Amino acid sequence: NMEKQEEAMQVDQAQPLAADDSEPEETGPNHQPNGKKKKKRKIRPYHRIHAHRNPLSDANFEYPVNPSAMDWSGMYPAFYKDLPAGAPGPAPTFADIGCGYGGLLVSLSPLFPDKLLIGMEIRTKVVRYVQERVDELRVRDAAKVPMAFQNINALETNAMKYLPNFFSKGQLEKIFFLYPDPHFQKSKYRRRVINLPLLADYAYVLKEGGIAYTCTDVKDLHDWMVSHFNAHPLFERIPDEEAMKDPCTIHVMGGTEEGKKVERAQGSKYLAVYRRLPSPQ
Repeated sequence: NMEKQEEAMQVDQAQPLAADDSEPEETGPNHQPNGKKKKKRKIRPYHRIHAHRNPLSDANFEYPVNPSAMDWSGMYPAFYKDLPAGAPGPAPTFADIGCGYGGLLVSLSPLFPDKLLIGMEIRTKVVRYVQERVDELRVRDAAKVPMAFQNINALETNAMKYLPNFFSKGQLEKIFFLYPDPHFQKSKYRRRVINLPLLADYAYVLKEGGIAYTCTDVKDLHDWMVSHFNAHPLFERIPDEEAMKDPCTIHVMGGTEEGKKVERAQGSKYLAVYRRLPSPQ
């Protein structure tokens, strides 16, 4: 068995890398290599990426002491280069929580060229990949559209712990929770990105009238998220018919790498969109 394991590791490490925008292969406890199965293309050099990370672990993350201390200029240089010295610059108003490989950011970027979009992701290698992907897209389209993809980026953080450190009250117009980790075991439900204590944080950073989008292919998780949003007094569900008219919805359901996986597998997608209600006087 040890010889087989070593041989499998050697084969995995010898797989060729490709400089493309395809999704890196994820690995996890249920990942079973199969030599007969069609291999996915790998992204240099992040072709070994774990699918999950415990959001409750005591990992070290850099984060600002408060939103005013956050310097966004390095992530959106094109929006800051012409500002007078000392002038306050723009800050993100769209946040993709658990942005994965950045599919939603890339999809929404041309739809909202004047808005800054930030992806927040807990996995280091995934963040590096998204940042590299954005850099390549900016260079690729610079001659045709100078500001192309200058309005998107990603950062490594644990949004379940540090979201209010990055965003001030009512700063966000839209927040996205797309295909989050379902944490199937009941003992791990507290790791889910939607729960009542965290909804208080999301309501704080989302402006009145702002929109929260959820989408998953797991019915149990969908029911969980709906029940918790419904129980919170500062959110009301937008009827599905109205939600489908939102220009973001088509990208919410199919613009991410996870959404495309579900489509290829002909799976179901469950959407729920909520509006932030005014705070009681």
